[in-house]
Amino acid sequence: MFVKDRIGGVLLLIFCIGYALASREIVLLPFQETMAFHARTLPEALAVMGIGLSLALIIFPGSREKLDLSGYSWITASLFILLMVAYGLTIRSLGFLLSTSGFLMLGFFLLGERKVWKMAVIAIPLVVVFWIMMTKGLDVFIEPLPEYFTE
Repeated sequence: MFVKDRIGGVLLLIFCIGYALASREIVLLPFQETMAFHARTLPEALAVMGIGLSLALIIFPGSREKLDLSGYSWITASLFILLMVAYGLTIRSLGFLLSTSGFLMLGFFLLGERKVWKMAVIAIPLVVVFWIMMTKGLDVFIEPLPEYFTE
């Protein structure tokens, strides 16, 4: 019986198994292998909990509601997937500030916002503040602009 909860549980189970396999790829330093807590500890714990919860959802679904895929905006969802792919392909060439601001503004457009000034007032300061927090606060370098702008 295909009910929403069981399908969601199967998708969550597939994701958690993939996450568990990917967490095994985290490289540990020689002295970390004998430690109780290391870089793999949290990802492995999350994967085990996710697998357990998804199995519980598959075995004991909360509702008997059938899966109904009508009424969703599949065109908008497809455009968002294409937008995410384009963002991934342009972040290196355009830099974080331009590509992320453009991504957010186009996402707002897909969701129905048509006022460019409103999209810019929300997206640009958000991206700049996030970039400042990452580079200055967490000391993670993110290329802000393309190389040809900074030369």
